[in-house]
Amino acid sequence: MSKKGLFRQEALENAKARWLGQALLLSSYPGWVVMFLTCAFIGVLLSVIIFCDYTRRINVNGEVTSLPRAVNIFSPGQGFISHARVKVGEWVKKGDSLYQIDVSRTTRSGNVSENVIQAMREQILIVENIIRKLEVNKKSTLAHMEEQLAKYQNALQESYRVVNNAKKGMADMKLTMENYVDYKRRGLINNDQLTNQRYLYYQQQSVYQNLNTQLIQQSLQIISLEDDIVTKATGFDNQIAQNQYQLSNLRRQLAEMDATGTLLVSSPLDGRIESLSVTQGQMVNNGDSLAQIVPENSQGYFLILWLPDSSLPYVGVGDKINIRYEAFPYEKFGQFSGEIVSVSSVPASPQELASYSNPPQIQQNGMVEPFYKAIVNIEFDHRRRTLRLTNGMKAQATVFLERRPLYQWILSPFYDVVNSLMGPVNG
Repeated sequence: MSKKGLFRQEALENAKARWLGQALLLSSYPGWVVMFLTCAFIGVLLSVIIFCDYTRRINVNGEVTSLPRAVNIFSPGQGFISHARVKVGEWVKKGDSLYQIDVSRTTRSGNVSENVIQAMREQILIVENIIRKLEVNKKSTLAHMEEQLAKYQNALQESYRVVNNAKKGMADMKLTMENYVDYKRRGLINNDQLTNQRYLYYQQQSVYQNLNTQLIQQSLQIISLEDDIVTKATGFDNQIAQNQYQLSNLRRQLAEMDATGTLLVSSPLDGRIESLSVTQGQMVNNGDSLAQIVPENSQGYFLILWLPDSSLPYVGVGDKINIRYEAFPYEKFGQFSGEIVSVSSVPASPQELASYSNPPQIQQNGMVEPFYKAIVNIEFDHRRRTLRLTNGMKAQATVFLERRPLYQWILSPFYDVVNSLMGPVNG
């Protein structure tokens, strides 16, 4: 008898359907509950899409800098730092010594510094001789011109006397001619005598005019000579001043080179030492950066951001931004607040971008996108602690742009399609 025939078919199916574990069976939810929950979810979703909004934002790079920017001090020559005279944070005045650089070198012709000092001393002697000769030439030239002026003035006085006498003689001749006219009317003289007297009068008048012309010419010569004296004196003074200025520079350079071939690097302005790039004993080359000085009239530290042109219509003065400094990780310190105080109206030039340490990155296709410089007022306090910021500190900022409802952002691709299908605006 087969196994199949021993048991009933219903018993076999029941054995197959029996559960091996325990299960809790619940009754199903009513349909109206499912419908209510579905409608509620759709209602909440539509409310969020219609009534909630989102602000588009971009992340831009920037760096901290002072306004006015810090002044970089560069090495004037090759050598090593023999003495550092300042420390970070110290205030310095214009002309204060910052570094002493030993630039002495020895060649086949001897110590270069000593040779330079000897050459500078010879130049000083030459310039001093030039100044002395200029002073002697000025004195002799002006004395000669003053003597010539005195002679001209004496001749002018004599000419005044001669002209006055000629004027008086002309007046007498005129009176005599008038008397001759009266004599002729009375018949005491003839026409020849009257004509002769008139000729003598006009001759005397011509002599007076010639003398007066000579007098005017002498006056003009005196004025011209006086101008020449002033011009000559000014020319000599300018030459002497130029040579004295050159002499002063040579003496200053000699004083700098006199200390066994050393150069003194001085501060070009009043301010505070922001950073020192080298230490005592370090070798430097010509043009190496030595220090940064923040001007005394600095307004403090600001954040410089480079905004792409696509964000310019949405950014304005007074907008708030979020800032993250590389030196203060935002995972620990969080984000800092900032306020835009100015936005440039023209794109930054490549030269201006190159002068900063954290300029925007150039696109891979090689095209240079225009960027606009924004100055941001930043905060220094964090959890009752003041953060110490320095020039060149890198940062990244989140700039908030346009704000729209969510449904407009969802439908923005549709707007793009509509705009692409539109004809001319004024067509």
